[in-house]
Amino acid sequence: MKAAVFVEPRRMEVREVETPRCGPGEVRIKVMSCAICGTDIRIYNYGHHNVKPPQIIGHEIAGVIDEVGPNVKGLREGDRVIVVTSIPCGRCAFCQKGSPNLCTDFKAIGYHYPGGFAQYMIMPEDGVRAGNIMKIPDNLPFNEASLVEPLSCVINGQSYLNIGLADSVLIIGAGPIGCMHAELARAKGATKVMMSDVSAERLNIARGFGIDRLINPAQESLEQVVAEETDGAGVNVVIVACSSGKAQEDALKVVATQGRISFFGGLPKDNPYINFNSNIIHYKEVSVHGAFASYPSQYKQALSIIAAKRVDASKFITATFPLDRIVEALETAQKAEGLKMVINPWQ
Repeated sequence: MKAAVFVEPRRMEVREVETPRCGPGEVRIKVMSCAICGTDIRIYNYGHHNVKPPQIIGHEIAGVIDEVGPNVKGLREGDRVIVVTSIPCGRCAFCQKGSPNLCTDFKAIGYHYPGGFAQYMIMPEDGVRAGNIMKIPDNLPFNEASLVEPLSCVINGQSYLNIGLADSVLIIGAGPIGCMHAELARAKGATKVMMSDVSAERLNIARGFGIDRLINPAQESLEQVVAEETDGAGVNVVIVACSSGKAQEDALKVVATQGRISFFGGLPKDNPYINFNSNIIHYKEVSVHGAFASYPSQYKQALSIIAAKRVDASKFITATFPLDRIVEALETAQKAEGLKMVINPWQ
């Protein structure tokens, strides 16, 4: 089969490799679509401690079951499916209390196991047993289905924020995740959705998502605009959907009393610290939440939302690429030239 292999930072090679076969309890999937994630871009540029090269990365996967190993029940050849990325251990304290995304001994597709930038992939026995293969409707295109994974992460991030009617929401970061946050916040009843980004191109793309107010803090004061838009009260919910310490600091400056903040994007490990006035959190009773990955149940929610077109996944797909153009796709995504880039291994 053909696969894109991560060899070292800034080096991906498209190779002919041996097609994997199923062992007992395993399932082989013919990959039809694998969307590019921001993490894939970071792996391409810098590597990752959980990725030991040479490795096939990619984890936003949709495809067709091609082979079913012995002892697998409930799945069969021809099923159209998506893949849940993280395979929890099922034994640690976080798994036991129902937070498998925080598993202390997890393994993941596209990290520990070969991922979706290939024509075929194997779901190992532990993943099959954990329910990491989910069937999708026949009328849902594979490209759109590949976006279930990032939307599930957005659902997890917003699960802490209790967005509802009359809430104002500011999203800092107008990338694909930021735009997904905007769509979901609107679906939950937010009455005003604002978005901030220093990229004029990204803000222009975000116009297609019905944002009430677009803000470029390089050209106007974020604090002043938020004050004007909220009659001086501040914004109820701030979602920092980018890897920026300054954006996290800005979130604390514009949040309303009893507001909620999500630090959805992690910071670079060589610069993970921010400075802020702690009294803002204390006296205004502000809640600050982290968010990491998602649960299988949130994949199911995301799949239902996309299948029902409550979030139109097709709006997020800027371009598709064959596997041979994986480097071009990664670098296009890195330049923020659009939103989601999707690899079609059989194109």
